[in-house]
Amino acid sequence: MIWRCGGRAFDVTRRALVMGVVNVTPDSFSDGGRYLDPAAALGHARRLVDEGADLIDVGAESTRPGAAPVVPELQIERLLPVIAPLAAERVCVSVDTASAEVARRAVEAGAEIINDVTGLGDPDMAGVIAAAGAGAVLMHMRGTPATMQQDPRYDDVVADVRVHLAARLAAARAAGIDAERIAVDPGIGFGKTLEHNVALLARLEELLPLGRPIVIGASRKSFLGRLTEADLEGRLEGGLAAAAIAVLQGARVIRTHDVGSTVKALRVAEAIAAARPV
Repeated sequence: MIWRCGGRAFDVTRRALVMGVVNVTPDSFSDGGRYLDPAAALGHARRLVDEGADLIDVGAESTRPGAAPVVPELQIERLLPVIAPLAAERVCVSVDTASAEVARRAVEAGAEIINDVTGLGDPDMAGVIAAAGAGAVLMHMRGTPATMQQDPRYDDVVADVRVHLAARLAAARAAGIDAERIAVDPGIGFGKTLEHNVALLARLEELLPLGRPIVIGASRKSFLGRLTEADLEGRLEGGLAAAAIAVLQGARVIRTHDVGSTVKALRVAEAIAAARPV
């Protein structure tokens, strides 16, 4: 399976990709404020690349539960001083945004992937991605970050997410985005309870018929803390377990704050998967 992002072609059949997270925000749930300064963000991104990150996902708007939206102008102001130097160093930059205007400015600055938690909720987003030839991550989210954790309910969370992602894939294709440029994300923690998140990870193989790389971002999320009775700083082991199991179930991109540890965990998971009888 190939995932085309800008001028790159990632062969995700060979191994899963690791997407390192850099938040240039004051209020993200894990590292808000730590990398708001561009120099700090660049230093962190370069460390993640040295640890083995294949992609760097930069976000300027928190999507934690209850977060308020950030206007495009402020997102752009935070993002451009980080995107342009990384792109100049040939780092593959993904930008986490739901704004078509932010996406347009980001790809002009050198970003090669748009990671959209709303799955093309902005009516202009698909056109921006198609025109740029960028890669796209289309995610499932029930509601908005401000409302998504207010009693989320599903008849069958895995079936509902699969139907939603299939519809977003069809919409992206109809808008001119080539299928090979699309990846899908079931949205762990986005409008889901602990039980919903566990079901999605346990039954991830049911999303494989969508035919596109599956992105999983479980790193440091609150459901891990509930399962392990750990605070934010103690969720590494739970995140590594979720990442390894996701890869064994067919995930092809793991989005994480903890790149070095995740790279090692995935290499073990992939060696075990390769040893399975066909």
